[in-house]
Amino acid sequence: MRRRQLLRNLTKIRTGLLADKNIPLKDARKFFLIAGAVVLLDQIVKVVVKLNMQMGVAGQIRVLGDFFKIHFIENPGAAFGLTISKLVNTVGLDMSESTGKLILSIFSLLAVIAIGYVLYRISTHKSPLPYYVALIFGGALGNIIDRTFYGVFFSDMNYYDGGLFFGRVVDMFYLDIGDLPLPEFMGGGTYHLWPIFNIADAAISIGIVVLLIFQGRFFKMDEKAREAEKNTPEATASPETPKEESGADERPSEAPSAEKTETVSPLESTSPTEEVEDESNAPA
Repeated sequence: MRRRQLLRNLTKIRTGLLADKNIPLKDARKFFLIAGAVVLLDQIVKVVVKLNMQMGVAGQIRVLGDFFKIHFIENPGAAFGLTISKLVNTVGLDMSESTGKLILSIFSLLAVIAIGYVLYRISTHKSPLPYYVALIFGGALGNIIDRTFYGVFFSDMNYYDGGLFFGRVVDMFYLDIGDLPLPEFMGGGTYHLWPIFNIADAAISIGIVVLLIFQGRFFKMDEKAREAEKNTPEATASPETPKEESGADERPSEAPSAEKTETVSPLESTSPTEEVEDESNAPA
């Protein structure tokens, strides 16, 4: 049921993207500012951590005992540390880590562009939907900056071979709630039940979770708001206004013609009488 509803709402988004041709920039500006604020905060925290903390357990800071720590690591892959090369190798294909990293970075860049376009097109949506898409856009943009530029900006201090599109994402927030054994096709070993994350990851997660739970309500809010706008007195009276104005413009044009008729008709009625009087006064 929820899956069908999600597909219907995705269809509505697609229809809205094609229907609204001209969207004022001012309607989308505030959502891009929200995304920009996420990127700014995310990058400030990442740069401070990268320049001032030692990686791993040696440099971690306990905030709430062993439960919540500031633990600096660098993620070479996507969410949960997965890399494309590792996933491809598990199915029997051969791909180097650098090739997988390049594919991931380019794909992430294209995804960010697509999310930004969607955010612009749905900025007139009359619900909180654009706010959460802005969080997703800002978080995705924050992480793509790491992948694209950190291999260049911090090349002197990186412990890996960097370059454009070969940077690694800086993570630092660690909720230690236990470990999960991983199967062999995922590399084996154990995995922290709550991965180490950053502000960009948090923004993306919040946006996705809220959209998955409340997307049906958001679209109903938009439909009701648009129906209410159609039923307002201004919207119903606006089609009749041109007719009234055109009728008012036609009245002055009829008045001169009536006056012209009244001034001409007495002249026409008296002209035969004057001709009869002239004939009777004529000499016999």
